[in-house]
Amino acid sequence: MLVAAAVCPCPPLLVPEVAAGAAAELDPARAACTDALGVLAAARPDRLVVVGPAEQGGRGPHPQGARGSFRGFGVDLDVRLGGYDGAAAPGGERVLPPSLSVAAWLLERVGWAAAPVEGLGVGEPLATARCVQVGEEIGAQAPRVALLVMGDASACRTLKAPGYLDDRAEPFDAEVARALGAADVAALKALDPELAYRLKASGRAPWQVLAGAARGADLKGTLLYEDAPYGVGYLVAAWA
Repeated sequence: MLVAAAVCPCPPLLVPEVAAGAAAELDPARAACTDALGVLAAARPDRLVVVGPAEQGGRGPHPQGARGSFRGFGVDLDVRLGGYDGAAAPGGERVLPPSLSVAAWLLERVGWAAAPVEGLGVGEPLATARCVQVGEEIGAQAPRVALLVMGDASACRTLKAPGYLDDRAEPFDAEVARALGAADVAALKALDPELAYRLKASGRAPWQVLAGAARGADLKGTLLYEDAPYGVGYLVAAWA
């Protein structure tokens, strides 16, 4: 059963080496992510599952120790998902998608050792019903499961945003923030996949996986961070 969840944004810019001179701008988001991971550790889970958006090549399961890299963003930095014991992820494994690489960096940053870790990359087209089903399956994996859910809100908040300005972006992000802060499972399930796609909200599918995993759980939510630097909505929340 799901005992805790943390929701974090997944821009590679969260990694200071990638952000370079702009690193300080996301310090509040990094601090909120650290707080959210603290909630996960305090829940004493048996297993931590990291869920994040992924392109075709990064979809599916990723074992503990799977390698992530920020070389594609011009930084000579590699990470491992949940640490590496020399045997968990054999040589030649698939490289983590960027969202899970950011998650691996966040976990390394806090020295995560509270539970074994596994990753799951999910595709943006994944239908709501399937997202919920995947979440239900995750929630049934162990008596005490925690989720680290990676994903961004809309990328259309300003004229200079990656998706240009869309008047629907701000109310969409506000509803997601409200739902995450209230642990409102029904509202997350009700998110419109088509609208999320048009607003370039990469977190829609992972958030709906979270909604499925929370079936039968009685968790309360706290919104820890909400902002839209660079015209992209970034949200941090914790459920416990």
